[in-house]
Amino acid sequence: MGFTIGGSRGIREIRPGSRRRGRSSECTAVAEFTGLRGWDVVPGARAAAGVCSCGSAGCRVPGAHPLDFAPPVPAGATLDEVTEAWGGFPGAAAMLPVGRAFDVIEVAEAAGRCALVRLERMGLPLGPVAATPDGRAQFFVAPGGAAELPELLYRTGWDDAALDLRALGPGMYITAPPCDRGGLGPVRWLRSPALDSATRPPQARLLLGTLAYVAHRSRV
Repeated sequence: MGFTIGGSRGIREIRPGSRRRGRSSECTAVAEFTGLRGWDVVPGARAAAGVCSCGSAGCRVPGAHPLDFAPPVPAGATLDEVTEAWGGFPGAAAMLPVGRAFDVIEVAEAAGRCALVRLERMGLPLGPVAATPDGRAQFFVAPGGAAELPELLYRTGWDDAALDLRALGPGMYITAPPCDRGGLGPVRWLRSPALDSATRPPQARLLLGTLAYVAHRSRV
């Protein structure tokens, strides 16, 4: 059985057993994540007109999940290794597993942009920040941040507030820029990964107070 990959001209069928080589731009982008950023990457599904390339009619998150049958490309993989691994999945979205090199704190994009300005003015360390096409800002933080979130909110007095803020941790995946997510459009960088911040993102506690404040203020 084949699977399909969404592209600008619709969804096309690709067979898992084929060893067609991915486009060089795709492989170069993935190799940058694995080689320069130290991130694992997993080939992900794409969506067109609400139809997911995974082939499941009941897919709950069309175009926004890894392909079950696609092996991950590990951190440290070279361009040649990426080209070989990605060759069977041309056009796949690049998915980043959360909880290994980083966790994510997510807020509404408008609040995230405001927080980013505040954090930069304060001179606090920052990691990469991505924006999804459905209006979310994703702040990369050190692994373990998702598990620490309830305690951090309690310590900073935000545990009783109704905040549009959530943490993503182990077992979850985000779509890497500039890949399309769910057929809604591309994910973008609000703050591109630098060599130091990609491998050593900041502790969640350094960002949480500002993120909670702007998330709360955006609801007022």
